[in-house]
Amino acid sequence: MERMSATAEAPAPEALPEVHIVPPTPRLVKVMIGLGILAIVVFGLLTKSGEQVTFQLTLGDEAIAIPDVTLPAKLSAIVFSALALLAAVGSLVAARREKAALWPYATLFGIFFVLGFLSWAVAGATINLVGLLQGSLLLAVPLVFGAMSGILCERSGVINIAIEGQLLTGAFVAAVVASLTQNAYLGLIAAPLGGLFIGLLLAVFAIKYFVDQVILGVVLNVLAVGLTSFLYSRLLSPNQETWNSPPTFSPMPIPVLSDIPIIGPILFNQNIVVYLMYVVVIVINIALFRTKWGLRVRAVGEHPTAADTVGIKVNSVRFRNVMLGGLVAGLGGAFFTVASVGAFGKEMTAGKGFIALAAVIFGRWKPLGALAAALFFGFADNLQSVLSIIGTPIPSEFMLMTPYLATLLAVAGLVGKVRAPAADGIPYRKS
Repeated sequence: MERMSATAEAPAPEALPEVHIVPPTPRLVKVMIGLGILAIVVFGLLTKSGEQVTFQLTLGDEAIAIPDVTLPAKLSAIVFSALALLAAVGSLVAARREKAALWPYATLFGIFFVLGFLSWAVAGATINLVGLLQGSLLLAVPLVFGAMSGILCERSGVINIAIEGQLLTGAFVAAVVASLTQNAYLGLIAAPLGGLFIGLLLAVFAIKYFVDQVILGVVLNVLAVGLTSFLYSRLLSPNQETWNSPPTFSPMPIPVLSDIPIIGPILFNQNIVVYLMYVVVIVINIALFRTKWGLRVRAVGEHPTAADTVGIKVNSVRFRNVMLGGLVAGLGGAFFTVASVGAFGKEMTAGKGFIALAAVIFGRWKPLGALAAALFFGFADNLQSVLSIIGTPIPSEFMLMTPYLATLLAVAGLVGKVRAPAADGIPYRKS
């Protein structure tokens, strides 16, 4: 009885204190905070006092004209940089909360950081923000098409290093067909065939013969450069008027929408290739994440063995996706000749295919993410051109490096840890 009484009267163990596990700070947040502090120091200290910066918000032909905004350069550089830092701190607070979205803070940070940078770089001059953004969208078009091609291939498990070659052959075919027919629309329709040619080679050797996909992509890029350069030297250059003088698309303003201040001229006063880009991104995003076809594609890219056990023909899905990716990239190649430059030139894609591949990684293999990355790279490319014309304290050599430097920073510094589809680059041999 005494033993039972002692047991009954024993005090209950104290409850363990609740432990709050603080989630790790994402690398993106750390980079934004660091850049925000750097912006205040550099832009604030290096901007000369007494100078002004003028931001133009219209191109001059809009239905509703917005007056120019003139600000003290030094003060605006400090204020915009401080707002960027505030947005970065807000992202840090959001990162501590579960399921908090960081993209609104990242967007605000990007806007304020760029405005702070421009306040310093354009001090004493004028810059047209609408023209800058409109040109950035145009430069991003081939990157978006290339990125969509990469997503279609890699979501099914095939690495597409050959985007550069697909863009180049698409540009070549578009120029030749449009020149011979003097019809830009026929050139646009024919362009995907150039990308399809490279896509077919990629599909056959990677899926059927199990060739290393990275090496194969590099070889196909070299093939595309060599083939188009040979034909250019032997056919297009000696017969420029017949073979390499394609007509180009003019901007097609959409009624009402193109009259919206700021947004209208940027988004809705473009040529047909830009509008096709909108459609392609929307269709691929819906198809991948809202349809049975997309579910099968993602299953093949993540776990092909499991997909095979439920009756999905893995290599057939991969083959079709690689071919479809080639068509999309070839369509993007048409931008270079029938929607931009107007004539084919040797290696005119200038590494855009590799930047598109970086956009795929930066966008985490998602169409909307890759779109945002491509727009970022296009903005960096156009910014260096605009600032070179206006005149800036930044050395011109550094400005030429800007698009590629932005690519490296985005992939290495801003993305953090990313995970490709589990079976990406792994050939599937049915047991």
